[in-house]
Amino acid sequence: MGRWTRGAAGVAIALAVSVGLPRGAGAYPLDGYPNTGITRVEGFRLAQRNSGGKVLPPGGDLTTDQIVLSLQHRPDFEIPPENPELSAMLRAELGADAGGYGIALLDLSDPTRPRYGAVNPNATFNVGSVGKILVALGMFQMLEDIEPDFKKRRDILKETVVVTDEFIRNDTHEVPIFQMGGKKVTRRPIAEGEKLSLYTLLDHMMSPSSNAAASTVGREAVLMKHFGASYPRSYEESRAYLSSASKGQLASELKAVLQEPVGRNGLDRGKLRQGSLFTREGKKRLPGTSSYATARSLLEFLVAMEKGELVDPWSSKEMKKLLYLTDRRIRYASAPALRNSAIYFKSGSLYKCRPERGHVCEKYHGNVWNFLASIALVEQPERNPPLRYAVVVLSNVLRKNSAEEHQRLGTRIQRMMEQLHPAKTGS
Repeated sequence: MGRWTRGAAGVAIALAVSVGLPRGAGAYPLDGYPNTGITRVEGFRLAQRNSGGKVLPPGGDLTTDQIVLSLQHRPDFEIPPENPELSAMLRAELGADAGGYGIALLDLSDPTRPRYGAVNPNATFNVGSVGKILVALGMFQMLEDIEPDFKKRRDILKETVVVTDEFIRNDTHEVPIFQMGGKKVTRRPIAEGEKLSLYTLLDHMMSPSSNAAASTVGREAVLMKHFGASYPRSYEESRAYLSSASKGQLASELKAVLQEPVGRNGLDRGKLRQGSLFTREGKKRLPGTSSYATARSLLEFLVAMEKGELVDPWSSKEMKKLLYLTDRRIRYASAPALRNSAIYFKSGSLYKCRPERGHVCEKYHGNVWNFLASIALVEQPERNPPLRYAVVVLSNVLRKNSAEEHQRLGTRIQRMMEQLHPAKTGS
């Protein structure tokens, strides 16, 4: 059917093209195509340019060089003790629903006086697609294990082309597709038999949150674990291994990819775990276990990323770039108050309904469970004084539109930060 290969990406760019930007554009800085080969990024860059900068909100047009790890030069930084006043402000925003939330907020706006506030930070939640950040961590950890030179790792991500197969079944998430030299970005689900680079799959996994891409990235990380420095192998050889290995062996390798990097990078495996892939067929072929997280554990992930300690500084920054929103903002990130902010964001939802008089089962309105998870780094470096904070909001509040509730919190928390750090005018 094909091979896992490394091949050069196309370089033709139609600078005069008029490119339409579809809904749900995705993440990664728009100047990232030359280093990654992600053609979608180039398509959206052209759309932003040809619209006079009007397609994306002001916080969505940072260049690669403008994305920094804010704690990289503070290796001794630790999350400070909980600030009772900040925690009380957060709890007041939740009212009677406070018991259904887990929130962790780290205010880094004043580098000399970081503040930490929380509500039920150690409560355990199913965080859905937020767990894809751990699939990314597993991929970057396996890369570092087989190749210490980060430039060569970047080449592996850019040039290794893999074939999508049964692992994608059955995912309907649409992903953005742009053909170099074309005039339009289109959206459709990933299909079986496509040949996509690892960078493109990571982008699809983190931006439109494609389950098909996530399961394929997980599959490739397992193959990296198994084949080591001889990765990538032919499609036929890789498929033969996955078909012949015992379920126990495959489960062990998936655990090594998804769970062991959490502990290796200083995070608590007892509070942060992605146990499985994201498609039904992926879970069948690579057996896993349950998944969970706490608000505090996810905040610790973001702090480790900002310190450059997730694998190494290069990997940490790549993961942050993959979280950077160049997208139609949704859920927490869609709060109007965040329009001028750069946002690094991932969310996930899971809801379930049962018949109940007077209750209409809709998306984000579950009455059995109604999980919604949001993680965000919010930055306004041009403001005086700058705002910079990390926030995790996990919820399971039944019968309410959780997406709207998270959006509301996005505005309220932004206003809290503005209140704590009043804007200055003049020189």
